[in-house]
Amino acid sequence: MSEENDEAEIWQRACADSGDAFAELFRRHRDSVFRRASALVDRRQDAEDATAIAFFELWRRRKAVTLVDGTVLPWLLVTVANTARNQRRSGLRYRRLLATMPREEVAPDAEQEAVSIIEAEVLGVRLREALARLDAKDAALLTLTALDGLSVADAAPLLGLSPGAARTRLMRARRRLQSDLGSHSPHLTWFLAEGERA
Repeated sequence: MSEENDEAEIWQRACADSGDAFAELFRRHRDSVFRRASALVDRRQDAEDATAIAFFELWRRRKAVTLVDGTVLPWLLVTVANTARNQRRSGLRYRRLLATMPREEVAPDAEQEAVSIIEAEVLGVRLREALARLDAKDAALLTLTALDGLSVADAAPLLGLSPGAARTRLMRARRRLQSDLGSHSPHLTWFLAEGERA
């Protein structure tokens, strides 16, 4: 039995309320879902939370979820991306609130360590911020094709788009991202490449 057929059978059992079947789906896909979340949030805890929420939603909505090519992974990737973006927006509001509060002076060593961490992560942060400024469907389309390896044809129906509309949106989203990232975009050619998986 192929892995896709195997997963379709596991999914049928999960839809019939089998906890063991759902645990097997979690084991198969948790790493991919966690990687997707980690690319969109700043903290590991947020990525873990987004992953847990995606699997919870899969269980809660199991009667309505449709497999793509015999797997629930594309549905999970879209769900965790939406969850991570919502977490990021909440986190930004929280950080803005904290920034308005009085603070003690930071010791020089701690300050230098903080600067080093920020410098090491600035490109990833700029990419996440640029993605957050995109329309949610465009951001999901970019991440599904560039990071998760789906073709435009496979990603389009997950987002309610035709393949032609998805290609047009993807081209515009890449151009906007290149414009937003400016001098950093040469380092992200792997993400902004115009090519498409067959």
